[in-house]
Amino acid sequence: MKKAIFFLLFPLFCFGQVNESDSLKLKADLSLTGFFQGGNVQTVIFRAKSEVNFKPWKNWVFKTKNSYIYQEFGRVKADEDILSLNFLYLNPERKFYPLVLGFVSTNFRREIDLRSLLGVGVTYQVINTEKNWLKVSLSSEYEQTRFKETDFNISSYDGVNSIKTMRATIWVNGKYKVFKDKLILSHESYYQPSLEESNNFRWQADLGIELPIFKFLNFKINYIHTFESVVIENQSRDDTFLTFGFTIKNY
Repeated sequence: MKKAIFFLLFPLFCFGQVNESDSLKLKADLSLTGFFQGGNVQTVIFRAKSEVNFKPWKNWVFKTKNSYIYQEFGRVKADEDILSLNFLYLNPERKFYPLVLGFVSTNFRREIDLRSLLGVGVTYQVINTEKNWLKVSLSSEYEQTRFKETDFNISSYDGVNSIKTMRATIWVNGKYKVFKDKLILSHESYYQPSLEESNNFRWQADLGIELPIFKFLNFKINYIHTFESVVIENQSRDDTFLTFGFTIKNY
């Protein structure tokens, strides 16, 4: 756990949800949320999420979003997941703009050794003001997922440990400052069906509430719910996390 946190977060200390259409050349934040319960049954839930947004060339913006989730119940590890989402945008200040994306992830409980996606898409800015923004994106990706087991809840996938497919993804994400900037609401959701198999799809909803404490520090409540249709036999398709913590930012 310590090595994973160091790998994901150490580079970001050198510099919520970042808007790639902002004019700043470098923008970053780091959220640390979790839950601990001691006593007869020890419970540990920890989530780290970071976003960095910078301009490597004129009219181009690169965004990297990295998250780490760890859960432990009764000193037994239940989850340890790493997710890295990387985007390259062209002219993100426009109403419509193209993007290239590349994702890498692992999932302990779902027994996913490695999942990778590579694709392209387009984003439409529904709202883009200084305090509020809302965006909708549509993309298509090639995905490859390598599992540790070959016995799935859907029998047609049994016998293989690597599932490859083309996907389409609908993204909706936004951030809003309300009550004279005393409350910040954010959300990021996606629906991701396979273009080849109707029974292979997933979705996720990530919701956040932040209360500013200082200029560069917010208290944060984070809720995330995920669903995946193809899982190892006898596993739940749903995962839910509710965590509390802080967001550190440079803006």
